[in-house]
Amino acid sequence: MYALVAGAAGVYLLLVAAVWLRQERLLFYPQPVSADVRVPAGWTLERVGVAREDGVRLAGVLALPPHSDGSAVIYFGGNAEEVTANAVDAARLYGERAVLLVNYRGYGESQGEPSETALVADAAALYDWLASHAGIDRARIAVHGRSLGSGVAVQLAAARAVRGVVLTTPFDSAREVAREAYPWLPVAWLMRHPFDSAARAPRIHAPALILVAANDTLIRPPRSQALAAVWGGPAEVRTFAGHGHGDVHLAPGYGEAVRQFVARCLEAP
Repeated sequence: MYALVAGAAGVYLLLVAAVWLRQERLLFYPQPVSADVRVPAGWTLERVGVAREDGVRLAGVLALPPHSDGSAVIYFGGNAEEVTANAVDAARLYGERAVLLVNYRGYGESQGEPSETALVADAAALYDWLASHAGIDRARIAVHGRSLGSGVAVQLAAARAVRGVVLTTPFDSAREVAREAYPWLPVAWLMRHPFDSAARAPRIHAPALILVAANDTLIRPPRSQALAAVWGGPAEVRTFAGHGHGDVHLAPGYGEAVRQFVARCLEAP
């Protein structure tokens, strides 16, 4: 019996060690750059390269509408998303406003290795780059984060003045999501990238639109609702029945909900 218990404990410790060592591979899934980056008819595409202090170069695009009013949206994607491919949906989701789509470190043509600290610092640098861009009104910038990107968007909204925050299938913290997925692991001790959005949300006063997939089995609706409950400003929650984590953006009314919310937040004073 002692040998069985000792053997089981040894196997468990090996599993814990493996998760500790490989957790970045469980959280981040870098994707290659899209071969075909398209924009809506009449829009133009500006290639973006932002150099960071550590020598890493971030790469992406800025989609520019034919008739810009100076407002803009920064989009942060999921953990397996190459964001420049979303340029084609810029008008459908955000109307006629500029959209910045820059890949995380290690994704697309961006250099470096992803981590929570790096992604959040990069997000602030991207905001500052966009705010100083000719034709962009720095007082009328909104952010949109999906899944993992919600954790980045929330921390950016806590650090910079944004007019609105759209969060698609967000979590209160990545640690809580991991606890649900791996109840047999000491997640609180293991996670190097907790993305604790709930700790920062109370001090964010910009309005939020929180988009929930009713059939989401990866980030379950209670995780998104817990974030909405502690949001410091007004928080609107929209739940889409019959859709899950990967296809919520295809739900009827999803694009219209985002577009109308962004328009309200970014309308000229």
